[in-house]
Amino acid sequence: MRYIPHTEDDIRQMLTRIGVDTVDALFSEVPSDLRLNRDLDLPEALAETELLRNFKALAAVNATAQTHLSFLGGGAYNHFIPAVVDQLISRSEFYTAYTPYQPEISQGTLQAIFEYQTLICQLTGMEVSNASMYDGASATAEAVLMAVRSTRRKQILIADSLHPEYRETIATYCRHLQIDLVALSFAQNGQVDSDELSAHLGQQTAAVVVGYPNFFGVVEDLAKLSTLAHDHGALLVSAVAEPISLGLLKSPGELGADIVVGEGQSFGMPVSFGGPGVGFFAAKQKAVRSMPGRLIGATTDIHGKTGYVLTLATREQHIRREKATSNICSNQGMCALMAAIYLSLLGKKGIREVAEQNLAKAAYARAAITAIPGFCLPFSAPVFNEFVVETTKPLDSLFIRLERLNILGGIPLTRYYPGMENRFLVCVTEQHRREEIDVLVTALKGGGA
Repeated sequence: MRYIPHTEDDIRQMLTRIGVDTVDALFSEVPSDLRLNRDLDLPEALAETELLRNFKALAAVNATAQTHLSFLGGGAYNHFIPAVVDQLISRSEFYTAYTPYQPEISQGTLQAIFEYQTLICQLTGMEVSNASMYDGASATAEAVLMAVRSTRRKQILIADSLHPEYRETIATYCRHLQIDLVALSFAQNGQVDSDELSAHLGQQTAAVVVGYPNFFGVVEDLAKLSTLAHDHGALLVSAVAEPISLGLLKSPGELGADIVVGEGQSFGMPVSFGGPGVGFFAAKQKAVRSMPGRLIGATTDIHGKTGYVLTLATREQHIRREKATSNICSNQGMCALMAAIYLSLLGKKGIREVAEQNLAKAAYARAAITAIPGFCLPFSAPVFNEFVVETTKPLDSLFIRLERLNILGGIPLTRYYPGMENRFLVCVTEQHRREEIDVLVTALKGGGA
C-alpha cells in the first residue's frame, strides 16, 4: 500500500486544470544542476517486524540515562517522573488541544494553563507568568527583548557563566536589532565579577542577564547584582536552567530580579535527547503588557461563575506584526501541563525534598571526587546539583575510558570555554544512589575496568 492520498487520475486532473503536463514542470524555475535527477538512495522496503527490529538496533547504539550511568546536566536533567504525569497528559482533550481561542469549549485547557502560571509565579517569586515558551534559551532571549522595550535602552550585559546556548540564542535574536551585547567575565569563585559589572553599568544598560544557578552550577549573588543593576536603572534577568533548585534557594523575585525565565524540563519531562522542553517566563505585574507569548486570565461569566480566557493577547495573530510583543506561535501547552501536574503532585514540601536530595547527593559526590589525587574544584562559590571538576589527567582519554565502562561522566567544558581543557561539569540528581556515585569515583581513580 502506498501512503499517498492522490491517485494517478487525481494528479492528471490537477495538472490539466492548472495547464501543465507533468509534475516536474512545476519545478521548472529550479536550476537543473540543483535538482536531484535520480531516485532517493533508500534501502528496499522491510516487513514491519524487520523494520521494528532495525529501529531497536539503531536505538540501542544511543547512550542514555537508561543504558549508562549518567552524570550529565548542563541544561537537561534526569529527574524522576511520577507515572501519573504521562497518564493525565494522555487524555485526548489535552493531547489534541492547540491554542484555546474559543474559551466556551476550552475551559479545561485554559484552567490547566492558568494553574501552571500560578505555580510558576509561586516558584519564582514573581507576580505574573505567561503560558510558556519554546524553551529556556528562547525565553531568555525574549526577556532581553522585553527589557529593551521596557527601558528603551540598547545595552545588555550578559554573564559569561550564563548557559552558552542561551547566550548564542540571545545573539541570534539580537543580530539585526542594533542591541549592544556586552560579556561579563566570572571571578575566581565562579560568580559574576561584580567589579567588572559595576564598570560596565551605565545609562544605556537595559538589563543584566545571569544564570541562577549559572552554567557551572554556581549560585549567583542575585541580591547584590540586582542592587547594582537597579542603581543604574537597569533590570535584572535571572535565567534558571535547573528549576528544581528553587525548591531550596530563595526565589529570584525575593532577591530583586525583574524578569525570571528558565527551562521547565526538570518538571516532569524526560531528557529525550534535548527536547521538547518548556520555557517559563515570569515578571512583575507592571510589565505584563510587554510580556511575550500567551497569558491566561481568570474572570467571571454572566452567572458569576469563574471562567478562564486568553487575555492581553499582543501577539502577531491578534495585532499588526510590527506591534507584536513576540512572533512565537507554537503552543507548548502539553509541556506546560506536564510541569503543572508535576508541581501539583509534589507540592511545596515535595519540591523541597527533591531539592534537598539533589543538594546532599551532589555534596557527597564533590567530597568523594576531590579526595582523589589529581582532582579539585576550581570554583569556591556555593553550588546546587552541578559542579565543575578540574583534573590533571588527560580528559579525552579519561572520558573514553568512562564510556567504555558505560559511564557518562560529565560535560567537557572546552566545548564552550577555550582554556578549560581539563575541566568538566558533573551533575548529580535524586536519581543517583550512593553506590552509583561510588562507581563514578572508582572509575575516576582508574578502577572499574
